Order: sequence, then C-alpha cells, then structure tokens
Amino acid sequence: MPTFQYTVDDEPHNTDEHTLTARQILQEAGKDPTNYYLKQIEGQHQISYQDKLDEPIHIHQHMKFITIYNGSTGVS
Repeated sequence: MPTFQYTVDDEPHNTDEHTLTARQILQEAGKDPTNYYLKQIEGQHQISYQDKLDEPIHIHQHMKFITIYNGSTGVS
C-alpha cells in the first residue's frame, strides 16, 4: 500500500489512506477542528475547507495544507 507524504504548516505527515477529511488532517496535525480550518495550497491557488470538515479530500503525494485559526480570541 503506498504511503502519501503531505505537509501541514510545513510539518511533514504521512498516510496510507487515499482519502482523508479536513477534520482528520487537522487532528493529525494536533489542531482542534472547532478552532481551526484547513486550506490546501496549490501554487497560487488555495482551496478552503472552512465549514467542510467532513468533505473527503483525495490525497496524493506532496500535498500542502495550512491551518487557519478561527476560534475566539478571548476578552482582555
């Protein structure tokens, strides 16, 4: 079974799965899906998975993702 390598916030990750959800990728990266959402980076193009936590993402080699914080910032 092939292993796919991808990055989240420039940190390397691996999976044997052909599809993952944004929720799974965030959790693997140690990010709480209630406070973060995922963006896929393809050159200058970005694909947002905000409000699409359980949408399947077809994984291929060297995909690049970033996480965006969208939780509350608290009151000071």
